[in-house]
Amino acid sequence: MPPPTPSSPLRVLHVSQPTSGGVAVYVGAAAGDQRRRGWEVAVACPPDGDLPGRCTAAGVPWFNWDAGRAPGPAAPREALALRRLVAGFRPDVVHLHSSKAGLAGRLPRLPRRTPVIFQPHGWSWLAATGRQRALSLAWERLAARRAAALVCVGAGELGEGVQAGVRGAYRLVRNGVDRRRFVLATDAGRAAARARLGVPPGAPLAVCVGRLTRQKGQDVLVAAWPEVLARCPDARLAIVGDGEDLEGLRGAGARNVRFVPAVADPRDWFAAADVVALPSRWEGLPLTALEAMATGRPIIGTRVPGLSEIVRPGTGALVPPDEPAPLAAELATRLLVPGIAEKEGREAAEVAADYDLAGTLDSLATVTRGVADCAPGPVPDDGRSVAGGVEALLGDGFGFGLAGAGTPPNSSR
Repeated sequence: MPPPTPSSPLRVLHVSQPTSGGVAVYVGAAAGDQRRRGWEVAVACPPDGDLPGRCTAAGVPWFNWDAGRAPGPAAPREALALRRLVAGFRPDVVHLHSSKAGLAGRLPRLPRRTPVIFQPHGWSWLAATGRQRALSLAWERLAARRAAALVCVGAGELGEGVQAGVRGAYRLVRNGVDRRRFVLATDAGRAAARARLGVPPGAPLAVCVGRLTRQKGQDVLVAAWPEVLARCPDARLAIVGDGEDLEGLRGAGARNVRFVPAVADPRDWFAAADVVALPSRWEGLPLTALEAMATGRPIIGTRVPGLSEIVRPGTGALVPPDEPAPLAAELATRLLVPGIAEKEGREAAEVAADYDLAGTLDSLATVTRGVADCAPGPVPDDGRSVAGGVEALLGDGFGFGLAGAGTPPNSSR
C-alpha cells in the first residue's frame, strides 16, 4: 500500500490497555475526533471497562484484543494477537496507549513496518520497584527506537523521559478538558448535585476520583483523614473509583469516608465537592485534575510532575507525596474556611481554560499526519520546537516538577 498523500484520509489503529479511567477517556475522544475528520479509525482493546462503549457511542469500531493489564508470561501471545489485528486492519499508523500496549506493539516488528506512535500516559518504570523498575527503564530506552513519535501528555512527563535517558522523537501534546461538558459549577448546580448524591447541603466535602491503586495514593489520603477530622469533625470524604486497593482502604476503618464505585461521569462529584484531593505518587498530566479545575474546584495534590504543571499558586496546594500530615493540613484549611476554596476554585477554572480538548486533538492529529507522511515535523509549543529543542524547553521551567510558563498550545484563548 503506498503512503497516504497529505490530503488523503488516514487509517489509524489505537491500541489501549487499560480500558477505563483517564486513558479510556482520552482514547475514546481521540478516536472519535479522528473519525469526524474523515479518517478510518479503529480501537484494539480488551472487552472490559468503558472504552468499548465509548467507541460504540462515537461510531468507532473496536477489536477485541485480549490483553492483561500487567506484563507477564502472556506478553508474547498478546503481541502476536496484536500483530494479527494490525495485519488485518492495515493502518497507516498504529497509536499505542500506555505501557502494556507499548510493550505488545513494539515487541515484534509490525507488518509492513507500520509506523508507531507511543504515548505512555505515565512511564512504566514509575509503577515498578526494585529489579522490575530497572528492567522497565531498560525496555523503554530500547523500545523508544521503534516509535516514530513519543507523545507526552505534559512537560513533566517529557522531562522525566529525557532525564531517564529515553531518547526518541518527543512530541508534547498536553492533555485537555472538554470545556463544553466541564463548566464552572453554580451555587444552584452545586446544590442539585449534592441532592442527587445524598450529600447534606452544608457538609464539608472532600472528593478523590480515580482508580484505587498505589499510583493514586488513596492510602495516604485515608491515613491523613483522622487528622482532618480532628480539626473539622463534620468533614466527609468521598473516594470514587474501583481498583485493587479497595479492600485495604475499607479495612482502614476511617470515619466519615464513603466509597463510591467508579462513575462514567464525575461531574456531580466535582460540583458537590468543596475540595478535590489528588495524593498521587506519580502522574502524566491528570484529566481528573483538569476536569475538577474546570468545574471550579481547588486541587490539593502532590508535588509530582504533571500536577506541578497545572496546580499553581492560588488554585489549591501541593504537598510532598507519601506524607499524610501536610495533606491533612491543606484539606482541613479549605474545609473549615469555604471562602478559601471558593476563591481558589475560580482561579482554577481560569487555569483550566488554557487546556482545551479541541486544541489537544488538533495537535494530536498533526502529529499523526506527520508520522503517516514519514516526515514528522515538530508540534509548536509556545513558539518552540519540541523535537528540536527539548533541552531549551525543559530549561525554561516546563519540566522536572516545575510549572509551565506561557500559554499551552491547546489554549482556547
